[in-house]
Amino acid sequence: MTPSPAGGFLLWVQFGALAFQLLLCKLALEVVEAPGWTLGCIAAGIALGAWALAANRPGNFNFRPEPREGGTLITHGPYRWIRHPMYTGLLLISAGLGGIIDSFHGWMLSLTLLGALLVKASFEDRWMTSAHPDHAAYQARTRGFIPFIY
Repeated sequence: MTPSPAGGFLLWVQFGALAFQLLLCKLALEVVEAPGWTLGCIAAGIALGAWALAANRPGNFNFRPEPREGGTLITHGPYRWIRHPMYTGLLLISAGLGGIIDSFHGWMLSLTLLGALLVKASFEDRWMTSAHPDHAAYQARTRGFIPFIY
């Protein structure tokens, strides 16, 4: 599948929101100490992302929402329960960063990331169904971001 301009834009929004959050977080940590729950969110997000990467075979993963040419549908590891575990991991990290920043701007960046990832997941699900006939059944039995909920 050829890269879509929408997929590229969403990727820039995703990484831009996280980059700005990291910058604001660095500034916030110079003034305050991070609450414990924020570090737990960040650690959980990193762990979930690492687990999702480990479940993928080399060359199957793509930062853009378009499926890779010759890629396979992964349904084991965290993908057994959610279709977008890397997005969930990024949202956990962003929530932790937002809690450290604890300002309007920090939380708005978390919401921006959430919006971008929801749209990106919608495109990805549609394109994965086109590329992998089994994706429709997989999508029907799994949730997008939160196991058993959403």
